[in-house]
Amino acid sequence: MNAPLSAFPPATLAETSAAKVSSVLPKVRFSLRARGELIPLEQALGVALPRKIGETVKGAVEVACLGPDEWLVLAAEAAPVAGACAEVYAALPHSLVEISAREVTFVIEGTRAAELMTIGCARDIDALKVGSARRTLFDGATVTLWRDAEDRFRMDVWNSFAPHLLHLLQVGARELAAESV
Repeated sequence: MNAPLSAFPPATLAETSAAKVSSVLPKVRFSLRARGELIPLEQALGVALPRKIGETVKGAVEVACLGPDEWLVLAAEAAPVAGACAEVYAALPHSLVEISAREVTFVIEGTRAAELMTIGCARDIDALKVGSARRTLFDGATVTLWRDAEDRFRMDVWNSFAPHLLHLLQVGARELAAESV
C-alpha cells in the first residue's frame, strides 16, 4: 500500500460536552464489485458478503454492502485481500480496486453525536441501525457513514472534502455544546 495522502494524522480534532470528532489510523480500503454466485469471493475474504444494502459484517475483514453488487472492504493489509481475490478471479470475474489513499475516516462520538450528524446529512440518522453503513451525502459530499453504536459513528470522506466537512463538524459540536450551557 502506498502511504496515505491524508492531512489528518490520528488525533482528536474537536471535543465538547456534546461530541468528540477524531481522525483515526488509515485502513486499507477496497471497492469490490461482483455478480453471480459469490461463494468463491466469500471464501477468499473469509466472510459472507452481506446482501442487503447497509448491512455490514466483520471478520478477517470488515465489509459493508453499498449497492446490489458493490461492497466496501476494509482490511489491515492490502496484499492478502488482493491475492486471495486474484486467486478466485477465474471462477468469479470481479472488480477489486484499492481506494485506500482517497479517503480519511472521522470518528464522531458522544451524547449528541447523532444530532451532530444531522447538520449535514438529510438522512434520518435515528433510522440507521447500529452495525450498519450507508453511502450518503453530508453537506453535498459523498461519504460512507458507519454507525458503530448509538452514540458513535465513522465517516469515510474523500480527502478533498475532508477539511470542509471537518470544519462543519467542529462548528456543529461547539454549537451543540453551547445549547446545553
